[in-house]
Amino acid sequence: MSAGRKSFEVGIRVPFFDLDPMQIVWHGNYLNYFEIARAGLFEHYGVDLYRYYEREKIIFPIIRTATKHIFPLKHRDEIIVKATLADANIKLAVDFEIRRASDGIVCARGRTEQVAVKVPEMETLFSIPRDIRNLLGF
Repeated sequence: MSAGRKSFEVGIRVPFFDLDPMQIVWHGNYLNYFEIARAGLFEHYGVDLYRYYEREKIIFPIIRTATKHIFPLKHRDEIIVKATLADANIKLAVDFEIRRASDGIVCARGRTEQVAVKVPEMETLFSIPRDIRNLLGF
């Protein structure tokens, strides 16, 4: 990742209810961890997508997710989830890395992509609004 990209990290302790019957974190919960970090990233840089919707009637649905599971997470693991903004021009693309706090082992990597959509028309806009791009350094 390049040095100029905006990032945000959040610490999470894996709760019991995130486990599957094999006593490891169920694969779908990694997206929850990504979401916590993504929301923190946007908030840290002054982007509130819900208020933006209220004001401009533009929503930002996630259109693509990807997760690579590298090392399983277990109950009570202390993890650091890092969200790094990869693009904010045509879409909001955020890269993620989850690592164990105790030893730095990378447990997962992922990405989410969001687009801007004007409502109620449900018209996809082919760029992220300028004021959001400015806040995010694009």
